[in-house]
Amino acid sequence: MPSFSRQPAPTDRRGDWGTIRALLPYLWPAGETGLRLRVVAAVIFLIAAKGISVLVPMVYKHVVDALAADEFGKVIAVPVFIVIAYGVARMLSQMFGELRDGVFAKVAQRAIRTAGLRTFEHLHGLSLRFHLDRRTGAVSRAIERGTKGIDFLLSFMLFNILPTLLEILLVCGILWWMFGVWYALVTFVCIALYIVFTVGVTEWRTKLRRQMNETDSEAHTKAIDSLLNFETVKYFGNERHEARRFDASLQRYEKAAVTSKVSLSVLNIGQGAIIAAGLIALMLMAASGVVDGRMTVGDFVMVNSYLIQLYLPLNFLGFVYREIRQSLTDMEQMFDLLRQGAEIADPPDARPLALRGGEIVFDDVSFGYDRRRMVLEEVSFRVPAGGALAIVGASGAGKSTISRLLYRFYDVTGGAVRIDGQDVRRITQESLRATIGIVPQDTVLFNDTIFYNIAYGRPDAGDHEVEQAAKLARIHDFVAALPDGYRTMVGERGLKLSGGEKQRVAIARTILKDPALLIFDEATSALDTHTEKEIQASLREVSAGRTTVIIAHRLSTVIDADQILVLDAGRVVERGTHVELLAASGRYAEMWAKQQQVEEARIALTQAVEQERTAETVP
Repeated sequence: MPSFSRQPAPTDRRGDWGTIRALLPYLWPAGETGLRLRVVAAVIFLIAAKGISVLVPMVYKHVVDALAADEFGKVIAVPVFIVIAYGVARMLSQMFGELRDGVFAKVAQRAIRTAGLRTFEHLHGLSLRFHLDRRTGAVSRAIERGTKGIDFLLSFMLFNILPTLLEILLVCGILWWMFGVWYALVTFVCIALYIVFTVGVTEWRTKLRRQMNETDSEAHTKAIDSLLNFETVKYFGNERHEARRFDASLQRYEKAAVTSKVSLSVLNIGQGAIIAAGLIALMLMAASGVVDGRMTVGDFVMVNSYLIQLYLPLNFLGFVYREIRQSLTDMEQMFDLLRQGAEIADPPDARPLALRGGEIVFDDVSFGYDRRRMVLEEVSFRVPAGGALAIVGASGAGKSTISRLLYRFYDVTGGAVRIDGQDVRRITQESLRATIGIVPQDTVLFNDTIFYNIAYGRPDAGDHEVEQAAKLARIHDFVAALPDGYRTMVGERGLKLSGGEKQRVAIARTILKDPALLIFDEATSALDTHTEKEIQASLREVSAGRTTVIIAHRLSTVIDADQILVLDAGRVVERGTHVELLAASGRYAEMWAKQQQVEEARIALTQAVEQERTAETVP
């Protein structure tokens, strides 16, 4: 069972900077004046918040100096004003920080939305080859993690790391200006050592954490696998063996977990030691200055306050650094999807398909998914406007590849595919696919209602049009009998419906689209004989006057086609009408004879079963 913990993957610095550069256009979007003003305002609020934040210890210094003064009058008059100023300064620092977050929130969320939408749209623009090779879960996770990575990066890098670095520079500058270069140098060296130590130990802890999660996943996988195979374990009496395997994994997890916990203690002790060393050095220098009369007690307190103030946001540096690295990795994976080039793209001079009847021509077409193995070789045929062509052959002969080439999911390796004389490579994909309707062999539905899945053929269709399409597909009565009718959810990939019901939904969807060209790819393969005959009649009615390509394995469904092609190993070995091909006594006739024998045997078996049932019911 895979571990779902988000662990950093190693990334190189060039990749990190490249990812950040890819993000910048989303933070400064072209043509979005309002969002750009928000970015400017957020930067102003950020600078104001940090500017006031570094002034707070200075105000606090004056409070301490006033309270330590010898003159009684100053003790009463001055601290009241300064204490109020101290409180106001803290409030303003927090207020500007909140204003910064509030103003920038829309910019951040727009960047997340835009990046996610562009990636989603880009994925739909990639070729079928990419989607056949990809892992759907991995792509989905890449988008999800990438958008979350943008959110985290903006929240912590822009509003935690960068402001803290700005504050470090301001504090070092103030200490240099007020007390000399050594105070600034000690502060800078202390913070630099703290950052370097934290980053180094965090990299080490990341590897340990990954090992811990891997051993945890291993133990969990073995436990689940053993419990799922409970009967097999019992059959062979291997309970002790399974317990030993599980305990071995737990021992590895125990060791990794202890090491991870110790490393956290090392990190915390090291961070505390570096800050303590810095505090000791600065406090000794400041105390010496007070004794010598060069500094006041307020100066002593101020120096301490500055170092503590810098330490607090850096306290979470290990966590923030680890998460930022993970966010950069997640974003890089998402931006890599955006950089994925489209294999099938419209040429710059592509024009919409000018439909003049819908004649389809395959002119000496050759194609292979891998150039080392051709699937189609020199296939030629013509389907006149309004005509019907059937393509038959054994599995793997290349029948479904023809429909993919017609849709231009792939470009031919040789030859050309034309519709009304126009090469499909020279017309826009949108206009091409709007002209064609297909009922595929493997029908996959959206996890939504039956109504939505039928209306997907034309999303703006009304209720009456959807129902009419369902009636033509012989599924309306079935849907109307359901408790929720057309609002019935079909489940993921339509798993709540049978194969035949899904196929009828697909037929209704295509009927609703009302395309000029139709492709039936084993359109009735999941239907029983009675329903198949009903739908065949509907399909003949729907396809009347439309150019139709029928891909079939069951030859009884293609006997009315104007022309039948027989494919074998990617080549056309026979062509003609049903009668002509039977008379030729070739491959088609052989296939027809075998299927007829199977059908006769099936009918005989059905009759025998019915007779047996009838005999059992007779007293």
